[in-house]
Amino acid sequence: MYRTWLFCVVVFLADPAARAQTPATDAKTPQETARAFTRQGDYTNALVVLNEALKKDPQNLELSKDIAFNYYLEKEFDKGIAVAKALVERPDADVTSYQILALLYKAIGDVKECDRLYKAGIRRYPRSGVLLNEYGEMLWSKQDYSVVKYWEEGIKIDPNFSGNYYNAARYYFFTQDKVWGLVYGEIFLNLESYSKRTAEIKDLLLEGYKKMFTDVNMQKNQTARSPFAVAFLNIMGKNSFTISQGITTESLTVLRTKFIINWFETYPTNYPFHLFDYQRQLLKAGMFNAYNQWLFGSAENLTVFQAWTTTHSDEYTRFIDFQKGRVFKIPEGQYYQEMK
Repeated sequence: MYRTWLFCVVVFLADPAARAQTPATDAKTPQETARAFTRQGDYTNALVVLNEALKKDPQNLELSKDIAFNYYLEKEFDKGIAVAKALVERPDADVTSYQILALLYKAIGDVKECDRLYKAGIRRYPRSGVLLNEYGEMLWSKQDYSVVKYWEEGIKIDPNFSGNYYNAARYYFFTQDKVWGLVYGEIFLNLESYSKRTAEIKDLLLEGYKKMFTDVNMQKNQTARSPFAVAFLNIMGKNSFTISQGITTESLTVLRTKFIINWFETYPTNYPFHLFDYQRQLLKAGMFNAYNQWLFGSAENLTVFQAWTTTHSDEYTRFIDFQKGRVFKIPEGQYYQEMK
């Protein structure tokens, strides 16, 4: 629920310039005035402004969405539902319209209507990774463990939305699967590099590498045997000698360096995959060590990691500057999971 709420806050209140404005004097439009009130927690005044503006422009979708959202924040759920239900029936309703109504249904605990709503939204927007992700989260809260199919579908059709990677990675980390938690977790960290969820996935990524090497036969219990996953484990197994003294940031850097070299020697064109392209780019640029420190160092030992960044400040700063200045984007068609 928190992540959904945060998403809507970002959608509706993401005008940083307006933070310093006073609602009555500096905002340029009624909607900006209302959003300034919302940021201040004055939802009643926001609704006053929005409803007056809607009288002058009754077909304005954005105003109506803001009204429904402010009713949600004001805990006037019935009023919000009345507005939002009308929104999703409109021909110009967008994905956010469905998200807002879902928020309201969740607030009153109406799981049945929320389920029906998400199904309708996905039928209307079948390529919305956001709706697939949220529907999966709702089902997961009901202990429906088949939900990974929705997150997988979201990854397949909307490969640059981070939420499905986050949830799928967490799902696979707690199964016997050895591949997809690692792959999806690392992609998530590159799509969403600095959030509250980042530290959680870094911890799981480190534990996932440990789990991968607990079986002598690395293919054991790998039930979804896509050719990509088999190839991944074969090359990891080939280089298992690099972690013979244990899984550490340093041994993982050696392992992953050998992996990426072997991958492009063995499968240069079989499985085009941007994550591995990016790793090879960092390796060639001399930033792969810093990248692995960023991935695993703080999860392994925060004090040691902080000491490393101090003694390698130029190296680490170079990587961080590069990372923040690039856009990590997964091309469509690089999906290799095979669901049972």
